[in-house]
Amino acid sequence: QYRFFHFARVRILFAEVCTMTKEDRMNEYCVIFIATGSKEEAEKLSRGLVEKKLAFCVNTVPSIQSTYHWEGKIHVDNEILLIVKTLQQNYEELENWVQKNHSYDVPEIISIPINKGLPEYFKAIDDWVGC
Repeated sequence: QYRFFHFARVRILFAEVCTMTKEDRMNEYCVIFIATGSKEEAEKLSRGLVEKKLAFCVNTVPSIQSTYHWEGKIHVDNEILLIVKTLQQNYEELENWVQKNHSYDVPEIISIPINKGLPEYFKAIDDWVGC
């Protein structure tokens, strides 16, 4: 009985995915920005996100300048920006993992949905981080 239910659920989910339009599928992908304080931390987070299949690809943008308000003061710091490509369904797990592995008390973790892109690139994301 359990096996039948599980199989039926998989068939329903598969049918839902197969009937989705390209536009529906586009809404499943996102870019996430994460600022880090050092090259070593950026490398650790990038590698960890890809190894744990929380991200398909992480670009590292070295030497950005961040100006922000924190604890009553204006700060200007040199940081490294990570640009993460993944599925939106992975966001919560990714956020939790980054919070546990980031040196900042409140790291910048910002997700932006992807509206359009190369279908082959989206397939590559699905192949690596998809369920």
